Amino acid sequence: MSRLLIDTNIVIDLLAKRHGFYEEAAELFSRADKKELVLTISALTFSNTNYILTKLKSAKEARVILRKFKVLVEILSLDEKVTELALSNDLFTDFEDALQYYSAIASQVDVIITRNKKDFKSSKIPVLTAKEFLAKEM
Repeated sequence: MSRLLIDTNIVIDLLAKRHGFYEEAAELFSRADKKELVLTISALTFSNTNYILTKLKSAKEARVILRKFKVLVEILSLDEKVTELALSNDLFTDFEDALQYYSAIASQVDVIITRNKKDFKSSKIPVLTAKEFLAKEM
């Protein structure tokens, strides 16, 4: 069974129902709900997603959404080793992407799913959009 790291932008596509991106995100999470995939996210994604959702909904509503969402994913740790690797690297210009990447490496993730593939151009893990991954899996 494939283990996927889901980038924050895909999570927000799903939870904020972003036009043009929601359908593919929903399909990924539907497959996870059916136990066809294991979806992982960085612990940082919860914080970032909460921040975005509270711009669209009340803080209480955002927490309810995140509690329901949590059952669909495995949360990857941001421990000292992951943080040190992210701080020490020169492969990523974005610190958040570096944290997610090294969390994925530590957790032996098979694929990174993102809408911003260029952010992970130095990845040793395959990087696909949700649409590309779903087309490959059909």
